[in-house]
Amino acid sequence: MENDMRSIGEMARDSGLGVSALRFYDRAGLLVPAWVDPVSGYRWYEPAQLEEARLLARLRRAGMPLADIRLVLASWSGTDTDLVRKLLTAHLRRLESGLSDARSEFSALRALLDQRENLMTSLRTATVRLTFAAPELAAALDTVRFAASTDPELPMLGGVLFDIEGEDLHLVATDRYRLAVARAAVDGYDGRRVQVIVPTPLADAMRALLHGKGPVRFSLDGDRVTLEAGDGQAAGRCLDHDFPDYRRLLPPAGDHRALVEVADFRRALETGPVRSDETGTHDLSVLRVEDDGTVTVCADGDAGDAGDAGDPGRVAVNREFLLDALAAAGRDRLVLELTAPTAPIAIRRPDDEEGFSILMPVRLQD
Repeated sequence: MENDMRSIGEMARDSGLGVSALRFYDRAGLLVPAWVDPVSGYRWYEPAQLEEARLLARLRRAGMPLADIRLVLASWSGTDTDLVRKLLTAHLRRLESGLSDARSEFSALRALLDQRENLMTSLRTATVRLTFAAPELAAALDTVRFAASTDPELPMLGGVLFDIEGEDLHLVATDRYRLAVARAAVDGYDGRRVQVIVPTPLADAMRALLHGKGPVRFSLDGDRVTLEAGDGQAAGRCLDHDFPDYRRLLPPAGDHRALVEVADFRRALETGPVRSDETGTHDLSVLRVEDDGTVTVCADGDAGDAGDAGDPGRVAVNREFLLDALAAAGRDRLVLELTAPTAPIAIRRPDDEEGFSILMPVRLQD
């Protein structure tokens, strides 16, 4: 029987629907497999179901509600197309009306932004002179560098934020999907809060100078930033953007905390089960904190088709991002905090609560 049918992976590849979406539509009764193996739980589809899956994919990309999709699928093969045409027309009108409303709201938001830009006082200052301990600044840069964005559409995220306030320097980087924060002590500054975004190439050049144990000198003159270490110097212009208020992005303490041995946890991630995201581009690891405080990398069936993606006790995360965060933390043991499948995962140092990263969860179903 299986030779005449498509597996869920083949159906996902040929239809444009992700594996997790196909599971979801099965549970919703929209696209039910022709046969499910009673032993393995694998789903198999008739060849004729491919057209229906492609139709479903188009309707979902267009944002049609599931209730309307159900009627379209039920009527699609009939000789009377009147209901289908009316449903498509009605949805297009909703989209056009929604777009008009969205344009009005965005115009209002832009006007508010223009007013705020005229009223806001910049956190930059004309001249700043600071001293850092080279090892401490190096460790802070190593902690956050992996999270810096490379998206040319978001230039304000293409660097490392230097947030100086009192005796603390917080370094921050984010690409929207992950955020990392680290702290270093400041020597020789008692002015008001200052924030500058150091472009990633310049931050890398600064890090390359931090190979000694002595102090390094940091200066800001207008939009030009300089780091001097011994006879070496790295200098350049700051990014002419405001960084988002990262403090508002920080999650509260997670409900489930687990202390993990990093080497063992890395091995479990690298050799354990993975799922593909809906684009098929990234591998996902599904994590769960057990009652005994250990973290399990969850299996989801041998081929990723037997589990229940809606289990509220599990959180899916981009495996590559998680491995990067573990490496950047620079500790043999780390604390993982999980709250809910839709809440960020926090990776914290047991000995330094101010050096941590957070990763955005990935939805397991459409």
